[in-house]
Amino acid sequence: MKVTIVYDNEALEGFKSGWGFSCYIESNVKILFDTGWDGNVLLHNLKKIDVERFDYIMLSHQHWDHIGGLNHVIDKAEYVVIPSSFSQNLKREITRKAKIVEVKDATKIADGFYTTGDLNGEQSAILESKRGLIVITGCAHPGLDRIVEKAKEFGKIYAIIGGFHDFSEIEKISKYKLIPCHCTSKKQEILKLKNSKFCAAGSVFQF
Repeated sequence: MKVTIVYDNEALEGFKSGWGFSCYIESNVKILFDTGWDGNVLLHNLKKIDVERFDYIMLSHQHWDHIGGLNHVIDKAEYVVIPSSFSQNLKREITRKAKIVEVKDATKIADGFYTTGDLNGEQSAILESKRGLIVITGCAHPGLDRIVEKAKEFGKIYAIIGGFHDFSEIEKISKYKLIPCHCTSKKQEILKLKNSKFCAAGSVFQF
């Protein structure tokens, strides 16, 4: 399984940065998780890794820095996976261009691909890998500890990637591989841990 960061506040050489988050997941299925804010930046970075289509676009929550680029890529996937708490207006607009998979509870989306369900307006992705489960968060507004507990329902967690928001009880997650990205207030503290990795647009992680 491979995860490539395609939108983040920071970027490696040749990639563009922007406020927001998106990553491209290559597993049993191909998933674009979140779309950042600026669709042109997202398209530039996707072109850099030669990606044209996905099986799913998964949106974590209805904030502009995570869904802003959707209109630029919605034609590249058949399905868009969204929390049930998305506004009716947004649901209606998405259904004009793609099929919606509306999520309420923790469930399986496809082989090796699960969702935590809608936790106070936000969902996280859970992917199976040879090393264990990989949890991918948008901003983790519901609380990273709550997301982790929900993900454990599907097996043993190996790594967490994405926004950790203002989660400060770092010792609770220190046993996992940690890749803090956009929207992580304690990012520098987390990066001091030996099992953490720096994240930027263009970063690639193999599991």
